[in-house]
Amino acid sequence: MPIHITIPRLLSKPIRQRLIESDKIIILYGPRQVGKTTLVRELINTLPYRSLNVNTDEAMYESVLSGRDLAQMKLLVEGYELLFIDEAQRIPDIGINLKILHDALPALKIIATGSSSFELANRTKEALTGRTWTYELFPISLGELRQQQNAFLLQQRLEELLRFGSYPDTLQLANAADKAQYLRELSSAYLYKDVLEMASIRHADKLRKLLRLLAFQVGSEVSLNELGNTLGMSKDTVNTYIDLLEKAFVVFRLSGFSRNLRKEISKMDKIYFYDLGIRNVLIDNFQPLDLRTDVGALWENFLVVERQKRNAYMGQFANTYFWRTYTGAELDYVEEADGQLTGYEFKFSRKLAKAPASWIATYPDAGFDVINQDNYLSFLL
Repeated sequence: MPIHITIPRLLSKPIRQRLIESDKIIILYGPRQVGKTTLVRELINTLPYRSLNVNTDEAMYESVLSGRDLAQMKLLVEGYELLFIDEAQRIPDIGINLKILHDALPALKIIATGSSSFELANRTKEALTGRTWTYELFPISLGELRQQQNAFLLQQRLEELLRFGSYPDTLQLANAADKAQYLRELSSAYLYKDVLEMASIRHADKLRKLLRLLAFQVGSEVSLNELGNTLGMSKDTVNTYIDLLEKAFVVFRLSGFSRNLRKEISKMDKIYFYDLGIRNVLIDNFQPLDLRTDVGALWENFLVVERQKRNAYMGQFANTYFWRTYTGAELDYVEEADGQLTGYEFKFSRKLAKAPASWIATYPDAGFDVINQDNYLSFLL
């Protein structure tokens, strides 16, 4: 049985402030099922505005909001102070239509959600330049769990998060079997939906095989040539598929950090999953950590994605990379923020490690830290 506990979202407060204080359109991106609709509906309930919630599956709304007919759009929103369009990427020409509506009725509050940045960005970016505030909602972050649980309880949940990820519904389910079944259904129902809709991909089976290969290579540099050879596709097609998977919030890339030194590797990327439950369902492995051989990869993916969530929600912009030399020296993660460069080594065990000599020699002003089970909460919170 699901345990129905509302987990407050860290984006609620800043989005609420924007809605109250700004006349710009709010756009909220994020994977399917991470709680975008729930967040917006709960927000709307706390605001004094008369709101129109548009379901983009209903044809009457689609025809009005894609028709570039200001008179019809004015009729639609007459008497309302706030317009909420859920899954806005489904509406053709949504960007230009929102521009027309916003320019004609600047006092109307507008918030739109989308589960694929590709479609919504393509259809809004150019038309809405300077008219939007954009946010990205992730699966539940450690920072959001921290609002309800102390450090001890978070430590107790670590294995669960590494095995089953942090989708809101996954966290609400009480046992491992239910979590695994939910993730299987979620991955088959949603994982490729946006990607297949976004591009005319003929080989859905190859898309799944590609994801499975990427799931096995978390924490390693990915060769597009090798993936292409394995899948019988060109390197460029593989790159296009990965790009689409990024725009549907399934995976994201880290590039190699380099100041253009010959000894530094920077041509191949590492690829991580937005959610470890999705990663584990692709390789069909939900085993306990003490029975696994991929704990290091899970730990690395967990720390990288949780750090990305932390930075995004705190409004801290950072360029993020990994670092490796041809001689084998490496750092799992590198951040460049506010002029400061810091390298990190990730250890699931409580071992300590020294910074590689070549890192210190090449970047004497850079910081270095080892992130393990003793200090990861301060790194992520």
